[in-house]
Amino acid sequence: MSHPLLPVLRRARVVPVVRTSTAAHAVTACSWLREAGMTVLEITLTTPDAVALIKELAGEPGLIIGAGTVPDESAAEACLAAGARFLVTPWVDPAVIALARAAGAAAMPGAMTPTEIRAAVAAGADVVKLFPASSAGGPAHVKAVRAVFPGIAFCPTGGVDAGNAPAYLAAGAAFVGIGGKLVDEARIAAGDKPAILRAAHEVMGIEQA
Repeated sequence: MSHPLLPVLRRARVVPVVRTSTAAHAVTACSWLREAGMTVLEITLTTPDAVALIKELAGEPGLIIGAGTVPDESAAEACLAAGARFLVTPWVDPAVIALARAAGAAAMPGAMTPTEIRAAVAAGADVVKLFPASSAGGPAHVKAVRAVFPGIAFCPTGGVDAGNAPAYLAAGAAFVGIGGKLVDEARIAAGDKPAILRAAHEVMGIEQA
């Protein structure tokens, strides 16, 4: 049985990956993305004060907040306590997956090869994050692994943007993660809100394959 959050993520098509060098830039990015109408946000733990931001946003009605780049069990516990609805890791960590499932959150470990994907599934992954997607072969890689794992929900991340996201979805991705191409820190630092809003509206206009 799939996680109840999965249909929501499929409908969203795009999960913004918020990774900035300062907490202030992350707060600004989230505010602008929300203004554009995006209601699913992944806050990476490489961002300063990420857990505090997760806690603040998780209390907002209508938002689904997840934690990204979760490195270990203690970090996972902190994110879950803060209200994270999904946990994303760059690799397969069975302990983090188990914590997410026990808390009712979706587990989204990163994998690239068939062996890693199988390990993620065996550990109880709800979604497999294909990372890094672009260097793994792009949409062609998604299509190839989908042939072997037809029942698995894949989320390619890494090098995904509005231009190539439709190809990833057409190849069988359940949804995609977009970071720097959407959360452009240089534009955020410059206060270029219109550019971020344009980028958000562009990816929100991507059609589901």
